[in-house]
Amino acid sequence: MTQSSGIIDIYCMNKTKEPRLYAWEVSDEFWSKVEPLVPSKKREGKRKYLRDPGAGRKPIPSRTVFAAIVYVLRTGIQWKALSKKDFGSPSAIHRYFLEWQAAGFFERLWKKGLADYDEMEGIAWQWQSIDGGMNKAPLAQETVGHNRTDRGKKWEQAKHSRRRLWNPAVACRQRSADA
Repeated sequence: MTQSSGIIDIYCMNKTKEPRLYAWEVSDEFWSKVEPLVPSKKREGKRKYLRDPGAGRKPIPSRTVFAAIVYVLRTGIQWKALSKKDFGSPSAIHRYFLEWQAAGFFERLWKKGLADYDEMEGIAWQWQSIDGGMNKAPLAQETVGHNRTDRGKKWEQAKHSRRRLWNPAVACRQRSADA
C-alpha cells in the first residue's frame, strides 16, 4: 500500500503491483465521462445578494462532491459520517446531492451509462426482466425470532391480571367459625 493522505488517495496493490482503485473511488477516466453531466451553479441575475461575487466560502470542487456521493452510495454510511478531511462538510455534500437530484443529474448519468454499456456489450432491449420480492425471508423467524412490536397478536405473551394463569373453582374461601 502506498502512503495516503485520505480516503480518496488510498490505493491497494494487486498481484502485478499496479495501483487499483477501490469500488468507491472515482477514476480519471470515469470522471471525464461524468464531468460534462454535472449541473453548474449559477447566480440569479435579478436577485440582490448581500455578498459580493466570490465572497464567502469557496465551493467544494464537483469531483470531490461526486466522489463523496459515490462513497456514501457504495459503502452505505450515513451522510454525517463522511470524513471532513477527505470530502468537506457532510451537510454540504448532502445539499449538493439533493440539488443534483432535483436537476436530474443522476437520471442523465444513468442514461449515459446505459448508452455506453450498450455500445460496449450490447443490451437486448427486446427482452427485459425485473425480479423482486416483497415478503419476509423464509428463515427469518428461526434466526431473528417473532416480531415483539406486534402486540395485538401476542395473547399468549400478555401478562394476566391475576397472579396465577389458572383460576380456582371458588372465587374466595369462607373462613368462618361455623365450618
